[in-house]
Amino acid sequence: QVQLVESGGGLVQAGGSLRLSCAASGSIFGINAMAWYRQTPGKQRELVATITSGGSTNYADSVKGRFTISRDNANNAVYLQMNSLKPEDTAVYYCNARLFIRPGSVVDHVYWGQGTQVTVSS
Repeated sequence: QVQLVESGGGLVQAGGSLRLSCAASGSIFGINAMAWYRQTPGKQRELVATITSGGSTNYADSVKGRFTISRDNANNAVYLQMNSLKPEDTAVYYCNARLFIRPGSVVDHVYWGQGTQVTVSS
């Protein structure tokens, strides 16, 4: 079984910073891509940032220039450094991974973390 475990959420004042971590464990033969999503009540889950196996990154316009996604391939981990936080960044943040779980497979499998709460106060 593959499991994604997140940490780093919490309460911070506007303008502050947080660093989210997500580590994947289990039978993993390769990483296609990893990403962070966020969701607030009554809204669709929103893609925040992605990073591919080749290191390409993509960010939502609302976080561009403030958030940075990075990887630690040795530990199957992904991070989200969040700076200059705003109250509108308040959400549950979810780690997402597209992983290869069989040797030689070209079909990836999608996994989700449990979510971690980020609250930004004004």
